[in-house]
Amino acid sequence: MDNVFVSKHPLVQHKLAKLRSKDTEPKKFRELIREIAGLLAYEATLDLELSPQEVTTPLEKMSGFILKEKIGLVPILRAGLGMVEGVWDLMPSSEVWHIGLYRDEKTLKPVQYYNKLPVEPRVSVCLILDPMLATGGSATATIDVLKNWGVKRIKFVGIIGAPEGIKLVHDNHPDVPIHLAAIDRQLNDHGYILPGLGDAGDRQFGTG
Repeated sequence: MDNVFVSKHPLVQHKLAKLRSKDTEPKKFRELIREIAGLLAYEATLDLELSPQEVTTPLEKMSGFILKEKIGLVPILRAGLGMVEGVWDLMPSSEVWHIGLYRDEKTLKPVQYYNKLPVEPRVSVCLILDPMLATGGSATATIDVLKNWGVKRIKFVGIIGAPEGIKLVHDNHPDVPIHLAAIDRQLNDHGYILPGLGDAGDRQFGTG
């Protein structure tokens, strides 16, 4: 699929297998979400722009680089919260903005209930964080919000995607790269990914 990037990194695949297991307890599940998020963000940020900067080592001066672009992390509440720390560890200067969406269980459509974005964006690149790209409704709605906010570069970073969700995002926003650890088979009648890993929010917060 165009503009869809699935990680082949052995560490990602190893951790993903543990994440999927029904026997993985919430504490370990949260750790794995955080670790996979960091690895995926590493791959998703390969094209960030740099600015040269002079650095003084203990021995002499040299030329180095710093990030030129201001990064925003946008976890989709609530499951996306677990991915923030893993990405923040790599880019501690990133701003974090929350967008709250829940999926109507009857229509499977996203309903926005929280949005505290400033009037104008202070970042040039946004990484949307959500472990599961299922129907694609929440991701598409979040991209809509960010584009209307004025963000020019947006990337989606998830862990597992369904073909249906990937298609919806791509049909509406073909310019937005999608970074995943895996693409699974399909959605079931309730909008859950198969084989998936269950409800990522419930498994993180022990509410299943």
